[in-house]
Amino acid sequence: MTTPPNTMRLKSFELATQDIATVDVDALHGLSLGVEWPHRPGDWEALRALGHGVAAIDEIGRVFGSAMWFPHGEECATIGMVITSPRLQTHGGGRWMMERILRQCGERRLILNSTRAAYRLYVSLGFEPQATVYQCQGQATPAAAPPPGLADAVEVLAPADLDEVAALDAAGFGAGRPRLMAQLARTAEIRGLRRDGRLVGYGMRRAFGRGTVIGPVVAESEEEAASLVASLLAGLDGQFVRLDTRQETGPLRSYLEAAGLRLFDTVRTLTRGAPLPLVEAGRPGVYGLAAHALS
Repeated sequence: MTTPPNTMRLKSFELATQDIATVDVDALHGLSLGVEWPHRPGDWEALRALGHGVAAIDEIGRVFGSAMWFPHGEECATIGMVITSPRLQTHGGGRWMMERILRQCGERRLILNSTRAAYRLYVSLGFEPQATVYQCQGQATPAAAPPPGLADAVEVLAPADLDEVAALDAAGFGAGRPRLMAQLARTAEIRGLRRDGRLVGYGMRRAFGRGTVIGPVVAESEEEAASLVASLLAGLDGQFVRLDTRQETGPLRSYLEAAGLRLFDTVRTLTRGAPLPLVEAGRPGVYGLAAHALS
């Protein structure tokens, strides 16, 4: 791959890329506010601790764009936090930053979640559409009944269970994410579901954006996923909760609707290098995303 330039001319001034780890977090927060993304400064800090990236900065330090990537081992990475101001987007700034990110990712297989505005760019860079992500959110009403027979089996998981959680997550996601699991576990509440003593499902909830996000959720069926979500909603009555899933219909979406988490928006998952693992009953699958940037 040809090395992309470190600078680009934007009408009367020049932009340069800067390591995102060195950029003022309040400036990054202002960038995401400008496109109405919910990330708080603390959410930016958590993402910077997990990944790498660049920001587009002008001569007086203003931030016009960002792009990040998150390695999951040596073979896989997710891409996210690709934000461009309208002026930068008009002049090809998204492609300019993505070319730098792709070079850093090397030969890893890649996963990203695309807004409608960025979809054509990613396809032109060799990404292929895989699935739709349904962003479900709202004021939670957790009294809604989950699928019968499973709710009582859900348990609170302890730090000692994290290796089991990471192994199950790797089976569902298709790559190991132990750093992500460890970082999320510092602030997240984790629930699990066992069958014959074996962990077959887990879910997390943590503070994010406007309230609480539930995810990741990995299970061997939609009914198990719905039971995990029901347990994680306990105590959140009337609070803002979000969960992102690739399930278009079925028991999980029906439960989310009944529990007050209605469809708000959609994005598309695209991959480069390999398709997404199948989500099918009887094997671990991702029923709730960790975040758009982390999938």
